[in-house]
Amino acid sequence: MASVEKLPMLAEGYERLIAELKALREERPKIVDAIEEARAHGDLSENAEYHAAKERQGQVEMSIADLEDKVSRAQIVDPRALSGDKIIFGATVTLLDDDDKPVRYQIVGPYEADAKVGRISYNSPLGKALIGRRVEDEIEVSVPAGDRFYVVDKIEFV
Repeated sequence: MASVEKLPMLAEGYERLIAELKALREERPKIVDAIEEARAHGDLSENAEYHAAKERQGQVEMSIADLEDKVSRAQIVDPRALSGDKIIFGATVTLLDDDDKPVRYQIVGPYEADAKVGRISYNSPLGKALIGRRVEDEIEVSVPAGDRFYVVDKIEFV
């Protein structure tokens, strides 16, 4: 029997998935109405509104199924309940780059990642390089912009 892989995520990411799922479920009746209205216009073979509504219906149903899968496998992690001296999911890490300039990232799930706001996925190249590391560990990671070198300066659970 295959085991279901859990998806670790923060409560905030889980709530975002739930909100997106709710919005898509609320869109369903509107799509059905659009299909019925387009069907009333006659010949379906040349009815662009009908085909567009049917296509949107397929997209929405596929998105709903994907979100329901993610929500059902969600494992909500509260970083404030964690501790330790190793970098793990949910940790907020301060790194020093080559110029001793600090950069700060929180290790999150792939659906919550946004490097612009300091959130990186645990399965990104940098995330993978950080997991299990301790303060003062040196890290080398290859990214599209080239190789980067960091030193772990601080690990927090906030």
